[in-house]
Amino acid sequence: MYTLENIDSINIKFENFIHTLENEDLFEKTNRIDNILNSDILTGNEALGMMSLNKLSSIVKIKEKNGFCHDVIMLGSNSYLNVANNPKVKKASKEALEKFGNGMGAVSNYAGICNLHRELEKKIAKFYNCEDAIVFPSGYGTNVGVISALCNCEDIIINDSANHASIFDGCQLSGAEVKVFPHQNMKYLERILERIPDDKTGRLIITDGVFSMDGDIARLDKIVELAQKYKCRLMVDDAHGLGIVGKTGKGSSEFYNVQDKIDLNVGMLSKAPGALGGYCAANRKVIQYLRLYARTYFFSTALPASIVGGLIEVFNLFEKDKAGRKELFQKIEYLKNKLKGAGFEIGSSQSAIVPVMIYDEKKLFKLYQELRYEGVYVNIVTYPAVRRKECRLRLCVMKDLTYKQIDEACNLIIDKGKKYGII
Repeated sequence: MYTLENIDSINIKFENFIHTLENEDLFEKTNRIDNILNSDILTGNEALGMMSLNKLSSIVKIKEKNGFCHDVIMLGSNSYLNVANNPKVKKASKEALEKFGNGMGAVSNYAGICNLHRELEKKIAKFYNCEDAIVFPSGYGTNVGVISALCNCEDIIINDSANHASIFDGCQLSGAEVKVFPHQNMKYLERILERIPDDKTGRLIITDGVFSMDGDIARLDKIVELAQKYKCRLMVDDAHGLGIVGKTGKGSSEFYNVQDKIDLNVGMLSKAPGALGGYCAANRKVIQYLRLYARTYFFSTALPASIVGGLIEVFNLFEKDKAGRKELFQKIEYLKNKLKGAGFEIGSSQSAIVPVMIYDEKKLFKLYQELRYEGVYVNIVTYPAVRRKECRLRLCVMKDLTYKQIDEACNLIIDKGKKYGII
């Protein structure tokens, strides 16, 4: 059994449990990781299997995998505006459930959609001032489906290094040539673009709108300029920007006033919208093509009508900018000022995502465990999401948090930061 005493003599890196070793049975790696997860070594996976015991709010009762139940201040949810608990959203969801039942029973291209699915797609298209939109049953499947449908081995894709894993997986599945530029490095991006051969005309730049690990916004003003200069199509995954950033919450493209310059407007319905699924808004012919060639759409059962009905009301709130975005940003700034004032490095977040840099995995694991057990739930981020030397806590601010709760959470984080010599 692995113990704290022999942790330095063993190698427990994530990547060492991916491959089957020589002369090893296929499942043996599952035994190796099981031994470590059941030891007293902290690996950052201690909350694996944790359950929420009540509806999402600023305070959530959780049940640890060891059976311990307790309340936590929630700083780990992507439902930044908590619209899932909006009375109009819940009412619309209940009505759709009563009318259509618990599931659609078929893929979207067969008998899997109802009038609500089309209404949601029209709302999303209008939101982006596009001709049409397609709704996928999962956010991950949205990126994989869109990229692998539109790109193939004859094309080239250029990615920001901090793009979401689903984007890179979609690129790999497409078979396209993939180039990566360092995060937000526009000079490096142009260096890649100017070296693309003239006959390589199938060109797609992909970037997150708001980056999920840093909370910063992609330089869409410059990226749009480069895409036009080098004749590239541009895809923006605005999963964490939708409903949050921009003058009226229309996302990263609105932040830079380049809404009409984005070819593929991709977003997730599981972040600020608080539900499930993803979408792509674009011109009519592109969306028609995706309905036929995006395998994660064609071969997946459609979203339940109850989810779709609620999402229609969510976009009504977004269209009118009535979801509480301004209040959310007041609380974001309050939290950032407290942590920055205490000496933490919090990056240059422009969204509801606030990184708290730790830089030391062992300290991170201890800090994460103690925060949770003492009443503050945050997300832990290390390899493979980021490099180990850039490990961090990721705080997700919710509109429903009170200033008292933010004070309590920040004070505990500050105490732990001092305890472990981080500040």
